[in-house]
Amino acid sequence: MNLDNGCSASGARKSLSVDDARRIILDALSPVSGWERVAIRSALGRILSEDVIAPCNVPAHDNSAMDGYAVRAEDLSADTESTLQVVGTAFAGRGFSGIVGKGQAVRIMTGGVMPMGADTIVVQEVARPEGDQVIVPGGVRRGQNVRRAGEDLAAGAVALPRGKRMGPAELGLVASLGIAEVSVMRRLRVAFFSTGDELASIGRPLAPGEVYDSNRYTLHGALTRLGCDLLDMGVIPDRPEALEAAFREAASASDVVLTTGGVSVGEADFIRELMGRLGEVSFWKIDIKPGRPMAFGRIGNTWMFGLPGNPVAVMVTYYQFVMDALLKIAGLDPLPERPLVPVACTTPIRKLSGRREYLRGRIFAENGVWKVRSASAQGSGILRSMSEANCFIVLDEGRGDVTPGDIVDVQLFDGLI
Repeated sequence: MNLDNGCSASGARKSLSVDDARRIILDALSPVSGWERVAIRSALGRILSEDVIAPCNVPAHDNSAMDGYAVRAEDLSADTESTLQVVGTAFAGRGFSGIVGKGQAVRIMTGGVMPMGADTIVVQEVARPEGDQVIVPGGVRRGQNVRRAGEDLAAGAVALPRGKRMGPAELGLVASLGIAEVSVMRRLRVAFFSTGDELASIGRPLAPGEVYDSNRYTLHGALTRLGCDLLDMGVIPDRPEALEAAFREAASASDVVLTTGGVSVGEADFIRELMGRLGEVSFWKIDIKPGRPMAFGRIGNTWMFGLPGNPVAVMVTYYQFVMDALLKIAGLDPLPERPLVPVACTTPIRKLSGRREYLRGRIFAENGVWKVRSASAQGSGILRSMSEANCFIVLDEGRGDVTPGDIVDVQLFDGLI
């Protein structure tokens, strides 16, 4: 597959819109091969590699949805009260062994198996017990408050499809079928490293001009949350030979390589050039703020993402492009929706048209109405603003300045997994 979308040797090309960049990335990708069987307690967050088929009906038997009385609908009057003889009790897990005959009822608890002969449940709130009898009001419908066998899942049906990510509800659903293990896609192998002579690893004092490398820790957290197998290659100096060696090692050991820094046009920015020489580069400029310089391509069968160096730009490009790419490669199908919520903005925002901007914001409730305010500091190097924010304020390419009270689109952080 040719990934060249117009990059010239000099790098002079039109930058892509956010939507086009996302489309190019996702269209190029396909899921990894390989799977494993795991116990359901170990399946949380994993992606199914095959359909889970229901081996039995869920529920297994017709049962009561409410506490009450199991009766025969034909014994009840449509308009007046009916008096029935109570002949036994059915508990959940301990049923009534007899048959409900004419004019009879069985006291039943929620989840109790429907006794033979009964077809309707009268809830206890409307029934009136009197000794060994029960008075039932008129108007009870046949089949009321009965959960049918296979109502949740019928034997042989697809309980969970291939590509589904296992969450708490899915674990419970599989357990309800009596299944102890599931087949899941193998974990993605992701290598990542930071570039820059100015970066220092934590644990030692900073030399003049140095800053501590935060990007690897941000990516470590994000990738761990996705359940990837990680290869942290540390900080690679801005020397072509060191970067080339790192690229070759990372590409040979992983499905995806993420780098931060070195994708702009500075004299020491070698990432894009190396990606193009060792493999293919699809694009490296996007109409986005922050995060305009971001390279996407591959070396052999390994996909490469060259992210910007500024910490906030790393997080924006990861959430808007890389995360869903990783989920697609991991086999998730379909990809999750990323809803945008319209709310009123309480702070003014300066905005130039022509690019999509992702500002850090704080959504809050005021007198029962949801509103959003922008973070005070929007510099792409101010990571504290990401920690204090709980959403992105998303301003499309054609949007200009925002005045207080204007409606803006908000992308909640909690929706980003």
